[in-house]
Amino acid sequence: MVGTLVNTATVVVGAGLGLVVGERLPERLKSIVLTALGLITMWIGVTMVVNGQKPLLIVISVVGGAVCGELLRLEERIERLAEWLRRRTRSRAPQFVLGFVTASLLFCVGPMTVVGSLEDGLKGDSTLLVTKAIMDGFAALALASSLGAGVLFSFLTVLIVQGGLTLLGAHMQFAMEPGVLQPMTAVGGILILGLALRLLGIKQIPVANFLPALAMIMALAYFF
Repeated sequence: MVGTLVNTATVVVGAGLGLVVGERLPERLKSIVLTALGLITMWIGVTMVVNGQKPLLIVISVVGGAVCGELLRLEERIERLAEWLRRRTRSRAPQFVLGFVTASLLFCVGPMTVVGSLEDGLKGDSTLLVTKAIMDGFAALALASSLGAGVLFSFLTVLIVQGGLTLLGAHMQFAMEPGVLQPMTAVGGILILGLALRLLGIKQIPVANFLPALAMIMALAYFF
């Protein structure tokens, strides 16, 4: 759990610094920072997708996962949670919900989250998660300066998701096999691309509704 705790701490510190910096930035600078983050996120997503294998399974997983997520209304549920946090903390940040959802997805959708958590749980090796923690800290700073306090509370998502994967590490070793990891990375990249489109204001894709695709691709890639 060391890697997850370090990652949680860097998100809190990074977002805290971002809030301080954000108060001093004019709106036009916040806007350009958000655009830069959107472009970087798109680049990360494309990089993840390019090396994907088993395209048929990826298509089935993304479409099937989107249907499942829509039926479960995952995006709506996460937004409700963010709204509850906003009320509990009495935050007046206008983009609290967007900040929480965006940061939570960005920090928890990707191969470093899965592989790093599993390595931490299986081998006690937190190297990858510590590396991810540094990256997330800088991302949290940039996001919080533009989207506000909601980014700070994404530490809860990091703690729950990565902590859960670490504890389940002994039962999920199969996810580290190349035949599973590569298509899962591609699906994660597709979700990251959807997130980039939101950050750039091109289309408000309910990315959280696609989360079941990650579980679906792991199962399909393992069995096929």
